[in-house]
Amino acid sequence: MDIWHIRGGNRLEGACFVQGSKNASLPIIAAAVISPARSELMNVPQLRDVDASLRILRHLGCTAEQIGNDVYIDSGPLAENAIPHSLMLEMRSSVIFMGALLARCGEARLSLPGGCQLGRRPIDIHLAALRQMGAEIEENGGEISCRAVRLQGTQLHLPFPSVGATENIMLAATAAEGETVIHGAAREPEIAALGEYLRRMGCRIYGDGTDTIVIQGHACEPELSYRIIPDRIVASTFACAAAAAGGDVELRGVDPEHFSTVLHVLKRAGCDIMCTKRSVRVRSGGQLTAVGDICTRPYPGFPTDAQPVLMAALLKARGRTVITENIFENRYRQVPELRRLGADISTSGKTAEIWGVDRLRGASLTATDLRGGAAMIVAGLGAEGETVICDDGHVTRGYEHFDSRLRALGADIYLEH
Repeated sequence: MDIWHIRGGNRLEGACFVQGSKNASLPIIAAAVISPARSELMNVPQLRDVDASLRILRHLGCTAEQIGNDVYIDSGPLAENAIPHSLMLEMRSSVIFMGALLARCGEARLSLPGGCQLGRRPIDIHLAALRQMGAEIEENGGEISCRAVRLQGTQLHLPFPSVGATENIMLAATAAEGETVIHGAAREPEIAALGEYLRRMGCRIYGDGTDTIVIQGHACEPELSYRIIPDRIVASTFACAAAAAGGDVELRGVDPEHFSTVLHVLKRAGCDIMCTKRSVRVRSGGQLTAVGDICTRPYPGFPTDAQPVLMAALLKARGRTVITENIFENRYRQVPELRRLGADISTSGKTAEIWGVDRLRGASLTATDLRGGAAMIVAGLGAEGETVICDDGHVTRGYEHFDSRLRALGADIYLEH
């Protein structure tokens, strides 16, 4: 059990480099099994989810190790196509190995994935697309068995721009005969990152980062290297922390376009936002103004992963903010805990209404999921007194050295393992 101790009231000042993207690293690690190649991945964050992915690779017979922020993978020795339930349970994105193993082995056996419990996140879209490409899929309880003697390229129309389904199709389509076209594809920067990695592997992919992606198979490159893009949600979290606590923080090594919707809302709330090509500076007096209505939507809309930390930043903003959560049904699990700090939040279905309060007071909280836990830390930085958060390892799944990086900016925070 992790215990976060936060004493609020300190302004955040200084600069910090933002870690590599968790949500870009995980599908790229899975993609490494498509061909018997050696991959060097740079700027990979040191996280529990990354470690779980590497253990899956080693179970499959690959060699995989992380040294600092570099990951080295040799998928040549791959000898297995089944992932045990115990490894699948550790993270949601483990389902991405299905498309990669189908491409490499023509068969994949796994179980339904785990991860944060944010509501129903069915993989029906994944399975329907793979079946349309010629895969035979059997479902037995929580176990899934996929086989494909030969995958066929086809025209796929996604009913929703699912990131995971888009990634799984891209991976499987690298071994399909002919051309696969994904219509209604997810457009997140992490999709474009996966496309770039696959191109370096020798795949022919076009349109990644748009709503129409074309994949035409691949030829194996024996060695490749790739630098993981910066984590836009971690960058959003630090920006929200600066807004909530007040201060002057420069985020380095980021792409402002990747989280421009979050920066736009913080600017509306009263923060000064200054961007260069690779940095963002956030200045806040800690006196914010409510921003009206916010709706989460698939990229390039406002990201659902940034919704909890933005909510935390706006708890003392003067006026009324209304958030509509359109992606996950259980994305407000942090709300009862934030109320313990004195926040004025009411929820009804998809909607959360926040009225800014004059002050927040530290309390004992329990983290329920990754982004909700980060939101509690952000709120604690803007509260009076001490906030103690009991966390069953959620936050460290997505944030590398979060406590020490906040301390370097002046926060009074430490993590007790």
